[in-house]
Amino acid sequence: MSMIPPRVARYGLIAALFLFAQPVFSVFPAFANKIYVSNEKGNTVTVIDSETWEQIAEFPAGNRPRGIGISPDGEHLYVCASDDDTIKVFDAHTYAFLWSLPSGPDPELFVISPDGSKLYVSNEDDNLVTVVDTEMKTIVAEVPVGVEPEGMAISPDVRFVVNTSETTNMAHFIATEDYKIKHNILVDQRPRYARFTSDGRTLYVSSEIGGTVSVIDMLGETGPELTGKIGFEVSGVQPEWLQPVGMRITSDNKWLFVALGPANRVAVIDTGTNEVVRYVLVGQRVWQLAFTPDEKYLLTTNGNSNDITVIDVAKQEAVKSIQVGQQPWGVVVAPD
Repeated sequence: MSMIPPRVARYGLIAALFLFAQPVFSVFPAFANKIYVSNEKGNTVTVIDSETWEQIAEFPAGNRPRGIGISPDGEHLYVCASDDDTIKVFDAHTYAFLWSLPSGPDPELFVISPDGSKLYVSNEDDNLVTVVDTEMKTIVAEVPVGVEPEGMAISPDVRFVVNTSETTNMAHFIATEDYKIKHNILVDQRPRYARFTSDGRTLYVSSEIGGTVSVIDMLGETGPELTGKIGFEVSGVQPEWLQPVGMRITSDNKWLFVALGPANRVAVIDTGTNEVVRYVLVGQRVWQLAFTPDEKYLLTTNGNSNDITVIDVAKQEAVKSIQVGQQPWGVVVAPD
């Protein structure tokens, strides 16, 4: 594997020679990651430097930008412009608009295949999951699912794409080889998000109104099997405010972080016991989450306080708040 960071090529030959004339340890810290935040009401994407924690750009991203992701090579930023019925593609370095991808009506969330060739998109208004070829810029399949599809996940072995349908209260397991639904699992009311452990053995599904996270064993005798549910309780917070939404799992599969919406907390769950060990106070109406590539920090989008919170993962505590645009929704960090 090359030790030359991909951004060095942008500095030109002279700059590159100067950089690599320095000791190796002085090169790598110079490159911070970029954090991209979609602002649902502001119709923009805010860009933050992960080293200084300062805003370095904000650019128009269509009407009602929500789901946001970045290509595996870090070159293209994808944004669900929900009210434009399209996915807009931007240069991740210059923020220039490049082209749009067909997405079906009202795209909300998507997942990207590991090779970057496909997007799997939930279409909330049409009860579909749309499969988009990112190179050909065409729709290759439309999969009918339950009512109001939202959450999307892809298994580490790429065998299944999972969609959660808010009104049907189900997780649908779609085979990537033929785009057919192979399994349906009933979960609690209004499932919002799904997340696999890195080994693919377990799937977690958050249910916003049900107030739980469902635990699904992918190695059940007859296929995926619901094995338990995780509940939440915070002193002084009304139970109806405990609304699980976005989730992230550390790559070692030890810790599950769950955004709890209007409770203004992120729950920290020990995946060995599936018990909550801590609640981290963050901004107002915490929605989605993203790790920095080294998993040193977890970032939260807080829709009603118009900021993001930076959580120190090892200490499991909030360390900083950063103002962004109006009603931040999604967040993604550029890969190393």
